[in-house]
Amino acid sequence: MSTDPVYPMPSSSGRGAPPLTPENLGPRLAELPTVFLQPIAAPSILGLFGFSAATFIVGANMAGWFGTLASNVYIAPYAATFGGIAQLLAGMWAFKARDGLATAVHGMWGSFWIAYGILFTLVGVGAIAAPGAKMPALGFWFITLAVITWLCMWVSLGEYKSMAWVLGLLALGSSFAALAFLTGAAGWRISAGWLLVASAVVAWYTAAGIMAYTMYNKEIWPLGMRPREKAAPKLAFGFGEPGVKRGQ
Repeated sequence: MSTDPVYPMPSSSGRGAPPLTPENLGPRLAELPTVFLQPIAAPSILGLFGFSAATFIVGANMAGWFGTLASNVYIAPYAATFGGIAQLLAGMWAFKARDGLATAVHGMWGSFWIAYGILFTLVGVGAIAAPGAKMPALGFWFITLAVITWLCMWVSLGEYKSMAWVLGLLALGSSFAALAFLTGAAGWRISAGWLLVASAVVAWYTAAGIMAYTMYNKEIWPLGMRPREKAAPKLAFGFGEPGVKRGQ
């Protein structure tokens, strides 16, 4: 990855020193620290595509579009890699991009899909018994996921409306999934599946939109970007740390 040096331009180089100007900057560059920026692609492109694939397949199974609960044995490896590892990596790159929301969403859901894949892989090899429709342990995990995802949805209202739709549908689907696994009721399970599929479709739309935006530097189709996000400069200064534009 190539890096470009950026030289900070303070009003003076020290106490009592004259202000830095284009005329006297050159001879004094040696006195200034050099900061190397490492721009990276928008992490949520990978994260949302990985999330949408895993969530769509699992949601479709929960909604009764194909297979049974036993089908999770075949879904598990793909959920763990595509929805888990890929999304977790996106979360770590989002951390580097100083995007707290993407770090939380992709880190949390990426970790969950890895654990989901491990769980049903253990079922597949006979290490543990296959769960039934009622599985309180998984239900409580969906409670924690729902709470955090609802919070992330609220925070996302300040960035992309489409991201808020992804997280809102996901949070509601997680809430229904929690009820499904706590009670074993088929109605909650089917409703949760439909909501997870809807969240996956909007996630695909949002990921494709962000990818197109980074290529053409404009919204090819609406993402609901806030005016503040559109007006943000390509180079921005964070909390005492110069770097590329925060986030996506």
